[in-house]
Amino acid sequence: MRRKFHFLLFLLIGLPVFVAGQQTALKTNAFFWATTTPNIGVEVGISHNITIELWGAYNAWKYPDDMKLNLYLLQPEARYWFCRKFEGHFIGMHGHYGHFNIGQIPFISGLKEYTLRGDLYGGGVSYGYHWAFGERWGIEAMIGAGYAYMKYDKLRCAEYGEREGSYTRTYFGPTRIGISFIYFLR
Repeated sequence: MRRKFHFLLFLLIGLPVFVAGQQTALKTNAFFWATTTPNIGVEVGISHNITIELWGAYNAWKYPDDMKLNLYLLQPEARYWFCRKFEGHFIGMHGHYGHFNIGQIPFISGLKEYTLRGDLYGGGVSYGYHWAFGERWGIEAMIGAGYAYMKYDKLRCAEYGEREGSYTRTYFGPTRIGISFIYFLR
């Protein structure tokens, strides 16, 4: 697991150095910040109409009353831009992998007394639009749908609670949504 993390960190930090002359953008999704989840992405242009993005989120905050919303999520995506990269409409294919530990959330009925801890992975397709504001800034809106496979344990208490069972679940539906603020490194 540590080797995977170091490889992904290398891609996030090191990849823009190796693509001299290509456009590189840093981005963050405002919807995830609304759930107190820090996130960042790097998108690199590899041709006139194609970009590759690696985006990730991590939430390790401690909440009162044993509430948990801990997760990490990685979503790589390849995008095709109809005009040229970082302008206008795009479609993409994305994958996702994540680990979650959520529960004891008083305003969600199924998670008031339980904690869910497990992994998810899958993929899907996305569509979006990019608005440029000057040479260095932009905003992007996107939505995606696809498949996710989840394998998790259901616990009665927050920390070391009694395990109610182990479950697997498949999901088809929205897998990506966001409004991202973008800064171009060029």
